[in-house]
Amino acid sequence: MKFSIKKENILGELQLLQGIVEKRNTMPILANILINAGKGELELIGTDLEVGMKTLVPADVQEEGGITISGKKVYEIVRSLSGEKVVVFDEQVDLMMGITSGDSEFKVLCLTKEDYPQIPEPKFEKNIILPLDKIREMIDCVYCAITQEQRYYLNGALMILKDGSIEMVSTDGHRLAYTKLSSGDLKVDGEIRGIISKKTLGELRKFEEDLVEFDLDENNLFFKVGSRVLMSRAIEGKFPNYEAVIPSENPVTMSISREALINAIRRVSLLSAERSKGIRFNIEANTLHLFSSNPEIGEARDRVDARYSGDPLEIGFNAQYLLDFLTTAKGESILFEMKDENSAVLMKPSGEGDFLYQYVLMPMKI
Repeated sequence: MKFSIKKENILGELQLLQGIVEKRNTMPILANILINAGKGELELIGTDLEVGMKTLVPADVQEEGGITISGKKVYEIVRSLSGEKVVVFDEQVDLMMGITSGDSEFKVLCLTKEDYPQIPEPKFEKNIILPLDKIREMIDCVYCAITQEQRYYLNGALMILKDGSIEMVSTDGHRLAYTKLSSGDLKVDGEIRGIISKKTLGELRKFEEDLVEFDLDENNLFFKVGSRVLMSRAIEGKFPNYEAVIPSENPVTMSISREALINAIRRVSLLSAERSKGIRFNIEANTLHLFSSNPEIGEARDRVDARYSGDPLEIGFNAQYLLDFLTTAKGESILFEMKDENSAVLMKPSGEGDFLYQYVLMPMKI
């Protein structure tokens, strides 16, 4: 195998593959990427057996072939090359890959492509096109509430596609994030549900294009963005009944400036307990008082103007969980819908915006 390619044409693809290849040394070949050189283009593949990516790159191929090479090392080598010179890859004897550019020469030990895992092949026959710019915003909304635990169905976000709408929801047992986008252009036969892993969502956020084509089979989810295809093994299991978790009868409301609340929480949480990150809200007529204390350090207090007309209420929260929502939400103000100090609180940004965003948070004892 031998080919030459401009540094600028391959560096971005190698960078994307860094998030895919396996970092742990469970199977050495999973730290490699598979390079297949064909007529006028390269096929680059990376996988950790759960998430994979295939991308096509134009190249001047002098000799066709395929081999696997360390994903980290080939990226570091190409990135280190000076200027925008052409990079020549030349497979040599004993599974060595020569990489040259100008006066720079490298030889990297490779592994045969026959040992590389097979990746599933999508068909993309459903013609499901999603707005990737909006999908990235939806991922931002639910990303913080994805957990990593033995209940594997919580290790990703549930995506629901229906005619005219896209929904995403995640939960870690302490909070739930839900977002819905209305899209009149989306046509789906019936309803499609799939739990997308956190790693896959993180990789999707890196793509800068406007559209993504979606497909799935019995075991995998596929996302096609330009010349790249991102593959994810679908997380099995039944996602919790999120609709039952979202409160529908919280009679007490508080509207408050998002920016002012973020700043107050950041100040007060400086002296909160290290483990719990707990802060206390004391809410009364048109005023929110914030309080935190740590026996080893001291205590902090602050106040923020708010629109509130209910009975005085004292309720505690994890400060980081609040900030995860507030820093992601858009809009100048946030609406809190509450019942009492022991019941889940529903939060949502003011204004309609492009999509619905709701965040359910369980209070904590302070």
